[in-house]
Amino acid sequence: MNRLFMARDEQLKARWELLVKKLSNQFADGDTLDVDGIIYLIGVQELGKFNKKFKKDEKVNIMHIAICRLLEPFGYYEFSHFDNDGWPHYIIKDQLPHLKAGEQTVLMKEAIANYFLENGYIN
Repeated sequence: MNRLFMARDEQLKARWELLVKKLSNQFADGDTLDVDGIIYLIGVQELGKFNKKFKKDEKVNIMHIAICRLLEPFGYYEFSHFDNDGWPHYIIKDQLPHLKAGEQTVLMKEAIANYFLENGYIN
């Protein structure tokens, strides 16, 4: 593997560890959040409904919102509109490539790290 990819991987690993620690301390009483937990937090953030208890099907939709938002900068989704209930909707711009499970995880971790970099939560 060349040095550029190794440096990028190390940078992502360091950012990921910092992000998990910071989010876990803030939102999970020190329990370690996993990728799905962080995606859920992003979905709630994007939805903007912080003091609501969500039903199971709403939680799935919240995670979908987060995934769309996270993959938007990569060109896979584009924000379309907010519906009458304030839920954001996205349109598919490009099909996701077929990725192995580990590659999917790396893509999502990179997208999550980028999201929190953009928002100034980490640097």
